[in-house]
Amino acid sequence: MNGHSDWLGAALVYLAAAVLAVPLAKRLGLGAILGYLAAGIAIGPWGLKLVADAEGVLHVAEFGVVLMLFLVGLELEPRRLWQMRRAVFGWGSLQLLGSTLLLGALGWALGLSPTVALVGALALAMSSTAIGLGVMGERNLMPTPGGQSVLAVLLAQDIAAIPVLALIPLLGAGGGAGWRGALLALAVVAGLVVGGRLLLRPALRWIARANTPEVFTAAALLLVVASAALMRWAELSMALGAFLAGVLLAESEYRHELETDLAPFKGLLLGLFFMAIGMSLDFGVLMARPGLVALLVLGFVGLKALLLMGMGRAMGLPVGERPFFVLLLAQGGEFGFVVAQAALGAQVLPAEHAALLLAAIALSMLCTPLLLLALDRWWLPRLSGCAPRPEVPTVEAGAHQAPVIIAGFGRYGQIIGRLLSAQGLQATVLDHDAEQVASVRRFGWEAYFGDATRQDLLRNAGAAQAKVLVIALDDAAQSEKLAALAGEHFPQLVRVARARNVSHYAKLRALGVEHIERETFESSLRSARTVLEQLGLPAHEARQLAQSFRAHNLEQLDAMLPHFGDEQRLIAISKQGREQLERQWAAERARQRGPLREGWADDSDR
Repeated sequence: MNGHSDWLGAALVYLAAAVLAVPLAKRLGLGAILGYLAAGIAIGPWGLKLVADAEGVLHVAEFGVVLMLFLVGLELEPRRLWQMRRAVFGWGSLQLLGSTLLLGALGWALGLSPTVALVGALALAMSSTAIGLGVMGERNLMPTPGGQSVLAVLLAQDIAAIPVLALIPLLGAGGGAGWRGALLALAVVAGLVVGGRLLLRPALRWIARANTPEVFTAAALLLVVASAALMRWAELSMALGAFLAGVLLAESEYRHELETDLAPFKGLLLGLFFMAIGMSLDFGVLMARPGLVALLVLGFVGLKALLLMGMGRAMGLPVGERPFFVLLLAQGGEFGFVVAQAALGAQVLPAEHAALLLAAIALSMLCTPLLLLALDRWWLPRLSGCAPRPEVPTVEAGAHQAPVIIAGFGRYGQIIGRLLSAQGLQATVLDHDAEQVASVRRFGWEAYFGDATRQDLLRNAGAAQAKVLVIALDDAAQSEKLAALAGEHFPQLVRVARARNVSHYAKLRALGVEHIERETFESSLRSARTVLEQLGLPAHEARQLAQSFRAHNLEQLDAMLPHFGDEQRLIAISKQGREQLERQWAAERARQRGPLREGWADDSDR
């Protein structure tokens, strides 16, 4: 019982702290990340002492970073990642190696041994992926050149986790174990890539056929946990394993559904991660040697910032985006904790030095949101026209930026899609039938598995940027739900829908949908024209009659819309409209050709 009560008590403390601190920080203009950090300090060992095991919480919360890297991988299709290779392996390597060289040389000059200086430099050269991507998400900086550059450097650091963690044992007593670990690391990465290419999509397709949303969510979590566990077994970065799994699925039809299912877990666990960082801040070290810790923070952040400023200029980043590029990468990162702990365990780093490193890294992460706030309030306003703004991405746009979203890809949706494709226009296709999506993708369509009536999935599919939403769902209730959802949350979307019958038409009109076609109405009119022509009526007259009937029918529908629910009134309007049409056409026939004989005369009589 005590274990249960401790678990419930801890959960109560975390949730209450987040609910109180984050809205307050947002209201003060400090941002959610600083709110989580402040909440962690408040409930941690140096605050109210409501939670004592900060390290244990940090291990659990690290899964939020893992989920975030998986979602980042989903956004990077292999061809886009290949296009970013120069930024990742060029500029990213320059940042990591350059920072390590500068910081290592400084440590050696201050009297540290070469081994301690190198390990410390490697730990401090890393940047926080969680804070970097979190800030870019809050500020919508990801599509900008600066945002793409930050992402490239962060990816390079995560990829560098393999050689860095393999190097640390080599610097200690277990050199042979280090080489064995490096070979094991390469084998695990190769196995994940090869196995993922062969197994992931068939497995997800099999699970999707069950048509049970909670099982698909469980499968998404299992995928991330399994890839992270495999990497952890090989003593590698769990985030790197999740990232690779995401990249492998970036071109699959399940991309948007996976993003939608995992996003809530990512947000909660990332919040817990930032709270754990706040709790892990060792104020004992800060109070014992405040000057040394302050100099350490200023020194490593300053050296990294100098290098990053030069990189920003050389990369040609817009002036207004360079401060964000520098600040988001100059701080320490969560992987620095991993490096320091691994070096401590391998007896490469003395305990005193490890404590200083951890305190400096945590303090730099705590200060970054404050520095960004200062940047917003005092420096950027002085720059004329240099505030960060979304620009055209430097990488190829994904399917989520198509101008049209087609929800449902049956016969109706396919005809619209084929016409758009013939005109060179792209569309993002969403369908909840796994077999249909798999079949459509074989013909080259960018189709994705998912429920289009979910707001989060619709947003992931690009509804906030698209121009037109085609509602082609078979189920009338689902199409009405989607129409209402799009009208409320994405008002810029022009909704084009098909109605199954008059009642469905009326409900869609009541939801504000203006472009509606009844699914059998036009085909019925075409058939009626054919019947008239086969009975001898000239083609142009048959066409005019069909157009006249169409206009009358739509006019009658508009008259009936306010009275849906009143059956007697609807019957009266219908009878009145039918009699009016019959009188109109009788008069028209009498004026044009006189009384009709049985059937219609042939062309010679006309």
